[in-house]
This record gives sequence, C-alpha cells and structure tokens, in this order.
Amino acid sequence: MILKTSAEIDTMAEGGRRLATVLATLRSEVRAGVTTFELDRRAEELIRAGGDVPSFLNYSPGGAKKPYPFTLCTSVNDGVVHGQPSERPLEDGDLLKLDLGLKHGGFHLDAAVTVPVGTISAEARRLAAATEEALYVGIKQARPGRTLGDIGAAVQEVVERNGFSVVTALTGHGIGRELHEDPSVLNVGKPGEGEELVAGMVIAIEPMVAFGKGAVKQLKDDSFATADGSLAAHFEHTVAITERGPKILTVSR
Repeated sequence: MILKTSAEIDTMAEGGRRLATVLATLRSEVRAGVTTFELDRRAEELIRAGGDVPSFLNYSPGGAKKPYPFTLCTSVNDGVVHGQPSERPLEDGDLLKLDLGLKHGGFHLDAAVTVPVGTISAEARRLAAATEEALYVGIKQARPGRTLGDIGAAVQEVVERNGFSVVTALTGHGIGRELHEDPSVLNVGKPGEGEELVAGMVIAIEPMVAFGKGAVKQLKDDSFATADGSLAAHFEHTVAITERGPKILTVSR
C-alpha cells in the first residue's frame, strides 16, 4: 500500500478531472452506427490533446498474453471488462461499458461508465442503475477507520438486493504511480473485515455486475465476459481516502 501526500492527491484530482471530461465527451458520442474503434481513436486524441498519456495503451497486466493495443476498453452486452475496440458498429439496444485511464503528472487515473446505445431494455436499465448505485454506496464507506470489507459489503448488498450478481473474480485496486497497486478492492465482503482504510490511500472502486450468475470466462483477446451470456454493467471511480472522508477524483469540477 502506497500512501499519497495531499499534494499528490491534488495532482491526481487534476488528472481525474481531465479523465472525466474525456469520458463525458465519449459518452455523448455513443450512438448506433458508431464503432468502438472510432471511440478508441477519439479517446487517444482527446487525452493527448490535453498533454497526458493513455494508461492502457501497451499495458501488460499480469496474466495477459500480450500488451493491450488500445487506449479505451469497450465491452458490449455480456462483455464485462477489457473488451477491445473493433469495427463492429454499435446497435440500438446495446449496453456499452467504457473503461479509460490516463497518466497525468506521473500518476494514473481510472474510471468507467456503462452507456446505453439508443433505447435499451428495462432489464438493462435496472442493471446499470443498480451497478451505479452500488458504486456510490461503496464510495461512502471509503473513509479512515472503515475497512475494505465495509466497501465490499456495501456494494454486495445493493447488487444482491436488486436481484443481480457480483462478478467476484474481478476486483478494484489501488492506483497511483502504477496503474495497479495494492490493495485489491473486492466487491463482496463482511463489515469490519479486511484491511483498515487510512488517509492517503487512493483506490479504484469498480463494481462489475451480471444480470445472471457472476461467473466469467476469459476470451482469446484477454477480455472477460459473463459465462452464461447475461448482460453485464461496470462503473468505476478513482477515490482518495482523506481525513474528511472519500474524495472522488475522477469527476468534472
């Protein structure tokens, strides 16, 4: 666990603001007929125009067969995370997950949103809403004296109360000068258990939720999809733990 100073958190907050702005622009450009490859090129263009560097481009996470060749992760429908952009046009009714990171001032920021393409089903709307709610409920627990188990339990309660399943094989993470740092931030847990949270920690909290069962399969391109083919949703923020409570870094201000 690498704690950040207040000055470093301020630097990360500026990077998070820039990332949130890029994600908002991408979200506004999502529509039927647009390809995820076009969104990827747009993401890189916007990040570099701001003087920053894409975090995911050529990144090699543990277990990956080869470096990730894109700036943006685009997972569609049953795709959970790490989906690779393609020339497939988005279709009305698709549920698109946009996961993006950038490096600013030596620090990485990471955020994700689930975006409807055109008119989506009521079930897809419920899934996305519950996943986003779970993110913010989990963030409320990110304060000194609470534990990682408090975050996981809060996320899990919202997801299961709505009749969905947490994807337990995938987790959030610490973040800073490295894209992935300790600790792992699970989306399940028991209140009071796990590592205690202290001021200076910066973590990426990211509920990944399946409409059906939470089991996943890893595809040939290293992306993950639900094993039963059910819809998935994903939301993420980079959050600093401060003496005053959680500070969401990946928001426009």
